[in-house]
This record gives sequence, structure tokens and C-alpha cells, in this order.
Amino acid sequence: MFRFIHAADIHLDSPLLGLRAYDSAPIERLRAAPRRALENLVDLAIRTQVDFLLIAGDVFDGDWKDYSTGQFFVKQMAKLRDCRIPVYLIAGNHDAENKMSRSLPYPDNVHLFESSHATTRRIESIQVAIHGQSFATQAVTEDLSMNYPAQVPGWFNIGLLHTSCTGREGHENYAPCTLEGLGTRNYDYWALGHIHKREVLSQKPWVVFPGNIQGRHAKETGPKGCYVVSVSDQQTIEATFEPLDVLRWETLALDVGTIGDLGELPNLFKTSLQETIDLCADRLLAIRIELQGQSPLHRRFRVEREHILQSCQSVATGLSIDGVWIEKVLCNTRMPNESDQQSDASQDAIRAIMGVFQDAKTNPDFYKQLQFDMSTVRSKIPSELRTAELDGYLEGSSVLLEQAQERLLDLLGSEFSQSNSVRAESMKSDLGETR
Repeated sequence: MFRFIHAADIHLDSPLLGLRAYDSAPIERLRAAPRRALENLVDLAIRTQVDFLLIAGDVFDGDWKDYSTGQFFVKQMAKLRDCRIPVYLIAGNHDAENKMSRSLPYPDNVHLFESSHATTRRIESIQVAIHGQSFATQAVTEDLSMNYPAQVPGWFNIGLLHTSCTGREGHENYAPCTLEGLGTRNYDYWALGHIHKREVLSQKPWVVFPGNIQGRHAKETGPKGCYVVSVSDQQTIEATFEPLDVLRWETLALDVGTIGDLGELPNLFKTSLQETIDLCADRLLAIRIELQGQSPLHRRFRVEREHILQSCQSVATGLSIDGVWIEKVLCNTRMPNESDQQSDASQDAIRAIMGVFQDAKTNPDFYKQLQFDMSTVRSKIPSELRTAELDGYLEGSSVLLEQAQERLLDLLGSEFSQSNSVRAESMKSDLGETR
């Protein structure tokens, strides 16, 4: 019997894009979260005495601002070396961006797979063969798995691969592959990386995305961590998820259709928040509140969102001092007397907006132009005013798009609370012409 850990997408020292806009954000705790999660991963490996650790790409998050990021990773790997735990690692798309990491000397227990072709690393003592290939460039569009080596007969074979697999929402379609294609390799376990949402795609053979080890923003909700995989002498596989995150993002959806006064909202929030706190142990919680349902208070919810946020933050502080941060309040409510025609019109316009932004997100030419424009802006900022935080924000094209989309939808929702379907159709038409 042997045991290993499958982790991926550490994104060490990932920049906190846009969070400076939140006066109350616990910036330092948010910034430190990926490092603390990596420490938890290393501690778990040592505590459970695994035979080896697999990291399926994206240890880093593009180029570093300084060498401390790389040195921190080396120090953690050295802890594993001292406990005689080998690490098998491939470079993902974000690692391939990083020029500084290419010259980083790893401890001798860290085995980084080549990017020129797929190779096999063998662990003779337990008869395990690990096959893998790193990304050579950020955008790898071919199916790397088709050139992975043949299985080693009689051994336990693992494929280590950074891939979008058959494609996942919100992620670039890098090194695409299919479950059928992976099956032709006749491996026992495919250790995948790149997709941040945890998912077991198959158990015959095992094909697993562990997700990232630490959520980075409000769309990466829920527990984040790794899989501890036990393999019996008969090669029966048992994979157990272990959370590693120190900060957890959650969205609390509150049905406000049942309350008749704004003053009742804090108690509604308190009940929902307490349940979430109980599930998350001692982790810092970053909460996004989403108000839903039909309510005569619809307009007040929109106008008084800052008041609602502060009231809910006070409730959160009463339940857990410094343990909960309210990131944002979203208002997705409607008036009780809003007609179906008005609602349909608003949804049509919203779908049109979503379509425009979705096209932009998947258009490489648009991204290149946006990055060029942001680079131009950055070059005009005096050096004494530039910070790593500002640089990270200007480099985050996807974050800028996300914030623009959110702001437009928010304004649209406010308009629809006072408007009619004719105006909605006009807005939809105008948006359609920009696509």
C-alpha cells in the first residue's frame, strides 16, 4: 500500500486585483492566504507521511515582483526533503509566463518535468510510474496527453497533466483533451490541474481536478484543498478531499420576499451567516451577500446597499470578531407588481450584455488590445506613484472586464426598477449593435 497527495494551482502570491477599492478589506490576510495554504499542504504531507506529492501546475502566478515568492516555495519543498518526501511537478500556463522561476534551483527532492516532451519518472520501491510534461509557453493548444509514454506494465501509472480537459467555463482552453483520449493511455490515475473547481471526472480510470488550494476571489467559493489518495496492494484507489484554505469565499443568498422592513434584514442575515461560520471552523470568511426575491423594498435595497453592508458587517463582527469580512452586497430583487413583460424584457437585455462580455472574454484580439492600452496607461504613471498593487490591477484585464460587467448590470437593474419594456428593448438593440 502507498499514499500520495494530488494538488494543483497554488498561485503563490497571486495579486489581489481591485481589492484596494474596499476600505474594510483585510488586505494583509488576503495577501498571505496562498502562502498559508501552501504551508498547510506541506504540513498535511508530513503529518500523513505520504510517499510523494504531485503538483499539477501553476505553482506561481506569472512573474514575481521579487524573489521572495520563489524562496518561500523552495523553503517549503526543503521541509518535505527533510522528511524524505519527493515532489513531482509540472509547469502550467502561469508558470510558463514566469521568467524568474526558470533559473530557480529547487531542492533535490523536487522533480520538474521537461517541457520539450513527455517523460516518465519511476519510484522503484513502490512500483509507481509518473508520466508528465510541463508547458513550454503560456498558450498550449495541442493535446499533450496523446504523446504521453505508454504505461509501465504491472506498475501503478499516473498521468500528471495541466489541461482544460473538454473545456470548463471561466478557464482558457489550454492543452485540451477528452476522457476517451486519456483512457487510451491505460493509466490508473490522471492528476489534472488548471481548473479551479474541484471535480472527479471519472473513476475508471480516475481522472481528477483537485481545484486550487486557496480561493482567490468571490467566484471561487467553498472549500479549497487537495486529494489524499490511498492505493491498496490490489491497486484499489480511495481519494479523500482535504481542505487547505485559510480564507473561504462564500455567497449568501437571502430571500428578502418574506421581510416587510429593512430593519429585519440583519436578523435574516445572522441566521444564514451563523450556519456558514459553523461549517468553516476558524477560517477567515469573505462573504458576498445576494438579495433575491420580490419585495416592495426593492428600490430601498438598491439605494441603501452601503447601509445594508455596514449593518451586516456589524452582525458579522458580533458573531466572530475579525473572522468575517463582507465583500459586497448584490441586489437581484424585483418589485412584486413588476409585470412578466417587464421582467422578460429586462432578462433579454441582461442576456445581451452577458453575450457582449462573453464575446470579449473569449476574443484574443480584444484581450491583446486591452492589455496594450493598459500598458500604455501604466507607462504614463510616474514611477514614484506606481506600486505592485497598482501594476497588478492594470495587468488584470479579466478583472477589469468583470468589474465593468458588474457595474453595467447593476445600473441596468436600477433602471429597470423605474423603466418599461420599450426602453429595455431599445437598450438591448443598442447593445446588440456593439457585438
